Amino acid sequence: MAEKNKDKQSTVNENINWNTVEDFNDMFDIVDDENDTIEYAEDELNKYYLSGHVNSMVQEDEMIDDDSYDNDINVIEEIQTEAILSQNFSQLSTKAEDEQKSGVINKRQRSSTTISSPDASCKKIKLIVDDADESTATTTMSSTETNEIPIYLSINNKLFVHMAQTITKTTTSISINSIQQLALFIHQAASVRTDREVMKAYLHSVMGTLKQSESHLIEVDRRVWPIHVQSLMLTQHKAATTTACASVTEDQQADCEKHLHQRLIEMNEKIQYHQNQFNEKKNNLIDFTSNIEQTIRSFVQKHGVKPLEMKRNLRIAMTNHDYDSEILRRQYLQEKPNEYQIQVMKHLSEKKRELEKSKRELLEMKYRVFYNKPHSSLDAIETTMPILNDDDRKLKLLNKHEKLIQRKKLDFVAIKIIGAEIKFYQYLRAFDHELAAMWKNHRELVKNKGMSTTLTDLIEKRFTGITDRWRDVYNYRLNCYFRNFYSDFEPTNTNADGDKMKRIGFSSSLIIDAIHQLSDKELQLLNRGPSYVPPGQISISSSGQSVDDIIKKKYAPLKHQLSCLFSKYHVNIALSMEIEQKISDQFTDLFSVPIPSNLQQRALYEKHLLQSIRYSLNANNLILRRTADNMNTFYLGNLQEFETKAYDYLSKSDAYKALLNKDKDNGGQQWQTELNQMVESMNLLLESLKNHKAVNIDLFNRLLVDASKVKLPYLYFLPDVSKENEISLVPYITSKHSATWRIGKYLNELLRPFVDKNLSTTTFRDEPDFMRKLNDYVYVERHLRATTLFCTIKIINYYTLDIHKNMIDTVGYFLEDNLVTNKLEQVTIQTIKNLLHIFLYNNVFYYKDKIYTLMKGSPNTMPLSDTLSNIFLFTWQKKILKEIKSKNEFFGRYKDQIFFTWNNGNEEQLGSFLQTIRDKKPNVQFQKLIGTNVPFLNAFVENQNGELFTRVYHHPILPRYTLPYVVGHSKLAHGDWFRSALIRAVCYCSLIEDFTLERIYLELTCLANGYSIFFVENNVQHFFSYFHADTMRYLKDQTMYDKFRHDWFGYMTMQYELSDKLQTFNDNDCLIHLNYLYEFGPKCQFNQQFHCLWTESFNQHANLSKDKVKIQLTTKHQHSLNSLLAREKSTCSIQ
Repeated sequence: MAEKNKDKQSTVNENINWNTVEDFNDMFDIVDDENDTIEYAEDELNKYYLSGHVNSMVQEDEMIDDDSYDNDINVIEEIQTEAILSQNFSQLSTKAEDEQKSGVINKRQRSSTTISSPDASCKKIKLIVDDADESTATTTMSSTETNEIPIYLSINNKLFVHMAQTITKTTTSISINSIQQLALFIHQAASVRTDREVMKAYLHSVMGTLKQSESHLIEVDRRVWPIHVQSLMLTQHKAATTTACASVTEDQQADCEKHLHQRLIEMNEKIQYHQNQFNEKKNNLIDFTSNIEQTIRSFVQKHGVKPLEMKRNLRIAMTNHDYDSEILRRQYLQEKPNEYQIQVMKHLSEKKRELEKSKRELLEMKYRVFYNKPHSSLDAIETTMPILNDDDRKLKLLNKHEKLIQRKKLDFVAIKIIGAEIKFYQYLRAFDHELAAMWKNHRELVKNKGMSTTLTDLIEKRFTGITDRWRDVYNYRLNCYFRNFYSDFEPTNTNADGDKMKRIGFSSSLIIDAIHQLSDKELQLLNRGPSYVPPGQISISSSGQSVDDIIKKKYAPLKHQLSCLFSKYHVNIALSMEIEQKISDQFTDLFSVPIPSNLQQRALYEKHLLQSIRYSLNANNLILRRTADNMNTFYLGNLQEFETKAYDYLSKSDAYKALLNKDKDNGGQQWQTELNQMVESMNLLLESLKNHKAVNIDLFNRLLVDASKVKLPYLYFLPDVSKENEISLVPYITSKHSATWRIGKYLNELLRPFVDKNLSTTTFRDEPDFMRKLNDYVYVERHLRATTLFCTIKIINYYTLDIHKNMIDTVGYFLEDNLVTNKLEQVTIQTIKNLLHIFLYNNVFYYKDKIYTLMKGSPNTMPLSDTLSNIFLFTWQKKILKEIKSKNEFFGRYKDQIFFTWNNGNEEQLGSFLQTIRDKKPNVQFQKLIGTNVPFLNAFVENQNGELFTRVYHHPILPRYTLPYVVGHSKLAHGDWFRSALIRAVCYCSLIEDFTLERIYLELTCLANGYSIFFVENNVQHFFSYFHADTMRYLKDQTMYDKFRHDWFGYMTMQYELSDKLQTFNDNDCLIHLNYLYEFGPKCQFNQQFHCLWTESFNQHANLSKDKVKIQLTTKHQHSLNSLLAREKSTCSIQ
């Protein structure tokens, strides 16, 4: 494969003229890769549920310095001009057959649920139920030809005017009116052509040649008059018949065929007439060129002909479906069915039709969210904005107002979907019941109620026909109204002046806190959030390179990791080279596919949009940051105001101390000298520990600080948007490659397993663990009373709890209290305290032109910081535990949040008790909440007279329907989050109604953020089928739900065991992380082949066999929006 692609060049064209190119509707959706065929296979989906998971902190994004995104200012300005002219682009990335993949259709065990049903009677007994509810899609079935100027060719249409102006700029001799006439002639000719194609289908149907007869089937008259032909012939007084009886005389048949032939001749003449008009007009124009003609034709094709072709295709499809239905009806009647068999066909057809219609209605509700096309009925939710003169305040209020409307619309859709699901399930059960009754009568040999094989085969075909018919109708609706935005599908709102109003959609993950000049398309891209990864970055950045060169770039990280791994474990050179070659060949074979042309166009378009956004941010003094709640949300604010808040935070905080200014005039010699001295002092202290035998030589070499590799960390701030009308800042300090990174990593590996073990009885592992333990307290131990109060405590200064000396002493006391000896894994408590001293007192960082040090705590991006805070709070919380220990109270903590029950008095007494603790330990700052209902760890917990009710809690201020912020491979990470959120929903929600609403909330969250229905349905269906509870999705049975919930609690216990085993591998440095860069291609297939090869090669290896190490192979994207747009100043070397 490598040889085959050797000379194949990347065909990326970056020189697209964005001023003349046809704009396309980039939805910025997350693409389902058709090449990754086993992505949603059961074995792949099971991997999440059958694997342990190691907790990790939210990683820092890799910051980039890619000047290519800042180039070509002219192009950027052109894009901004284009965005103002039009926001209507043609769809590229979403597949045309999303629905066919959708899993809304229940997986049925019997093939009979996918069968299809015919009409029956020539005696006016109607067996086939006409699909009359297609009126929305079929109202345009009449002739499409018209002399009126279409809207898209109107002088008032911005797109048309823009196209015309690109022509008039090159030649002044051609007017816009002339361009409009030429375009109209092209449109009229195309309109007649589409009608002619439909007329040909009608003629074939009338002649009985629309489809070939299958020789093994029942022979019937195959000549069928479509309903439109019947109307046409009635108008012409040629016939008065119906197709249902097939009683047309030969003379009527001949007249009809003759008339349709004549119609086709007339249509050909009309086409020629419009073509002659076009030729005559263009020949009379001076300076008219073939390029101008191509520009006009391309515009008409996209905006006029394409929707006509969609309608034509639907009309032909409906003609085919009607034809099939009539043939099936005649074949069924040919078998001379009795009255029961006729009624069976009729009733099953009705039930199947109702089922398919309800399924499509349910799907369409979800597609509306995915395509951000709310139904016009939801516009009633929109309220009037108050009139404000202050532009800045008005903008902020408008953004807040729009978010409220968007949330209310999605809330309303969620309720509507619940109703649609109930309706769908009712029709599904009714259909199954009717079908089961037919088979029951047949099997039990009920008199006159048997069904021959021929009849049941015809019924199956009828079912298939009904399904196909509704699929075609709704695919047309999706393509025409949602994907491509053709036709006036719904009424448009206008203001008092009659101007078209902008409708508020569903999705918005951007918090706007400043005046900006960003276009609608740029805002739409930013609404995808900081985790969004623009596609094809590697491919379009490798213009002119061969496919093999691109493959090497994607494979490079994995190649380097394998080389280091084999060197570390001293793998035989010949064996390692052989394995690396095999893996490389597999990678090349599977991923040697050039970027698809539509994905390439989209990638280039998004790259230019990013250039435009970065230009606008710089030009307008704006700052873009992800929010501090670690959700996939951007905050857009004024840079000066943001930095003022940052300086204000630093000046008021007692956790930071400025050490010195970075000396620009001297090239930074002073600060570099002092930091080098700091590193030297750290190494001297380590050497002292080595000399006193406190650390061995191997550990000394591991902890020794190499000044040449040290990067000075920097401080950055993320906005906290959790308060009403207030934006505060949360500090973050980069930690990787800092002087203290190695020591911090070692200390955490040493302390964390011991700390976790000792804190396990008072610590919640995660959200499901909290709810599982609370349920045991209530339903197993039965300690919940009607008067029981709940209390939650939020530690505000979790990472800056105390000065370094007190923190070191607290760790020392904790180890002394819990260790049998004075050593932890051969390291004495005093040595641990000495290493902590080196770590805590040497955390320095810079912000702007000043270098700071931490006076309290340590960087919140270091895992050790969590471990130290856990130790400190374990000691602090003993005062609470001492008070409630003998009272059968429930207590637990998750990081900075505490939950406990209180039966020892009223709310006032509990408040007084906590105030006493606050007064004695003022360094621990906390907020408390006491009551019979409280929120905790995203759960709403309520005591209703001794009965526990719980559900998922959504913060009233924070944006809803948002995904978490992730790095690496966002689709994989969000897939894992979706599955974990479904588990959390079933564990948190005590009532099935709350669970159903939360489950739909999660589905809509994914859809509103660009994930396909295919992605959502596969994950949701697998969630239910994992415990063989498919019907739980639609049933509202509390008893069945309680069992389903109990199963998931049991599952979490099993997964914790798997996670503990995986954590042990990690603690022993036996969890190996490998990754490669990924854009598109069969990643699941490659990963499978990789693991098979690894097992085969190292099955008997002393260090790399399956029972000795765990290999985690993952994919990574190149750069997210956060890396590309919210770039911070990078770390700098101290030498």
